[in-house]
Amino acid sequence: MLAAGVAPMVVPSSLLGRSAPSNTLNLGFIGTGGHGTNYNLKHFLEVEGCKALVVCDAFRDRMEEAARITNAAYGNEDCRMVDDFREIMADDSLDAVVISTPDHWHVPMSLMGLAAGKHVFCEKPTYRIGEGRELVKAVAKSGKTFQTGLEDRSMIKYHMLIEWLRNGAIGDLYHVDVILPPGTINPAEDPAPVPEGLNWEMWLGPAPYHPYTPSRTGWLNWRYIRDYSTGVLTDWGAHLVDTAQLAVNDPHGTAVEVKAWGQPVPPNSETDIPAVYEVHYRYANGVTMSVKNSEGAEWLGQKATVKLLGAKGWVSVDGWNGPFGASDPMILRQKYEQHTSKHWQRPVGEHQNFIDCIRSGDEPTYTANTLHQLSTTLHMGLIAMDLERPLKWDPVKEEFSDDPEANQHTSRKLREDWKRA
Repeated sequence: MLAAGVAPMVVPSSLLGRSAPSNTLNLGFIGTGGHGTNYNLKHFLEVEGCKALVVCDAFRDRMEEAARITNAAYGNEDCRMVDDFREIMADDSLDAVVISTPDHWHVPMSLMGLAAGKHVFCEKPTYRIGEGRELVKAVAKSGKTFQTGLEDRSMIKYHMLIEWLRNGAIGDLYHVDVILPPGTINPAEDPAPVPEGLNWEMWLGPAPYHPYTPSRTGWLNWRYIRDYSTGVLTDWGAHLVDTAQLAVNDPHGTAVEVKAWGQPVPPNSETDIPAVYEVHYRYANGVTMSVKNSEGAEWLGQKATVKLLGAKGWVSVDGWNGPFGASDPMILRQKYEQHTSKHWQRPVGEHQNFIDCIRSGDEPTYTANTLHQLSTTLHMGLIAMDLERPLKWDPVKEEFSDDPEANQHTSRKLREDWKRA
């Protein structure tokens, strides 16, 4: 019984349930450029039960903008900024880290996050085949949730492509066509002073040292320099080839044969990855896939097409998240009930899924192993392009068959100097 004159305490609903402060998952964000802020951060700000506490970027102005957006969303000034991402890894108040950096940082940072006892959300792709396997092992050992930042599995149009296939609308799959936009060729530049507000050593990290050049860190430019990325094939390719590999449903998860051609890069270019190429794959179950692009194709995915060809017809999504195409318009009218469809229910977006799986312990939609299998297929294409010969992949041993030179391309030596920055 309450004492006289003492009013019963009313607990606000915000302090109960999954939104209670004690149940809130605290996140640190590393990499706050365009995608890191405008896509990942903004989506996590909309997810219930998590909170962005810290942001970090090698560019101070990007970090400040991310903090401003976060504080505006929460109506306070609590978001902290740190210049060194290792402070996020060492921060025991953080449950998870969100990594939206250039590709060469993806696996090293993910490994550091897992080792620090944190759940990890990381953008695609891996940077080398060998790193992918290392990541898979580290996730399994850690017991933590790892989610790949790749939205296609939860996008309705790519989900429906697979649903039509799984339910027999186009018959047995025999081939997949993927068309990607071309890369970019950037001219070589002279070294320049590092601009104020950029930690150049931290941006480079494990990549080979290179003097700063003005366009090198541009959001399209670093993707075409091997020290940091592996081009459109692994960038845009990660999106559409993911749908392709899901369609193939190969038990090994990767292609087993590849041959490729790449247009030579002009001399005196900062770019060192072919901008135009054609790659042909074969999977263990006999399904084939062609991945190609062409000069003059529109940017931003307007020519990013995936087409599934089956024994009874074909279906496609033309352009990034664009209109459907089909050999017979009647295919597109076929609908399937959840309890009868042979394809799983479309999952929630990767940001909500990440938070849900941390809480439940369930496996996320896009695991480290799925990322590894996808990236392996894509990297195989660039390696075949470089060596100018067909290659065979052993999916059990995870190595090229009888080709030591090709296997040298599956790993890299990390630079350690950045750790003293």
